[in-house]
Amino acid sequence: MGSDDIGRWDAEAARFDEAPDHGLLDPQTRDAWRELLLELLPPAPARIADLGCGTGTLALLLAAEGYDVDGVDFSPRMIQQARAKAGVTSGVRFVEGDASAPPLDPASYDVVLGRHVLWAMPAPEDALGRWADLLAPGGRLVLVEGSWHTGAGLTARETEALVSSLGRTATTRRLTESVLWGREIDDERYVVVSPATG
Repeated sequence: MGSDDIGRWDAEAARFDEAPDHGLLDPQTRDAWRELLLELLPPAPARIADLGCGTGTLALLLAAEGYDVDGVDFSPRMIQQARAKAGVTSGVRFVEGDASAPPLDPASYDVVLGRHVLWAMPAPEDALGRWADLLAPGGRLVLVEGSWHTGAGLTARETEALVSSLGRTATTRRLTESVLWGREIDDERYVVVSPATG
């Protein structure tokens, strides 16, 4: 990621949480994401790497449920806001770094979580390989992605192919519920879960 990319996301930071699915300020939207993630994740206190964590909303949501979460984002202002929101919350740490090559210990996480991040990687297959290297034995990838009306993003088929290229299985669930997004949607949104193989 270049300095132009960092500058763009730094500029987004001040208003990032205004999007219903970013800030989870609406209690119903927050509860919907909580229920979805708890369904997809192993029980707490599993260790989670939240890559491209933005202002830390999901990391903090999961920390409140007893998970041990490390959030990574390359935008200094996003990380600054995440740390401010966290305050003295236990079980969560925020690290400034490139999500495509996370500065985290390999083979030490039960889950690598990415929400709307993989599509933005310069080389998604390479990034995903490094993400998989973070997983401890038995760990899983949880990838929330989409192919949006703007033309950006990854289709579910593309994300499944990226996961399969690592020799991993992929299960896809469509995320069509309006409560997750704060509005009705007409584009493709989904989560791909890749559990441990073998």
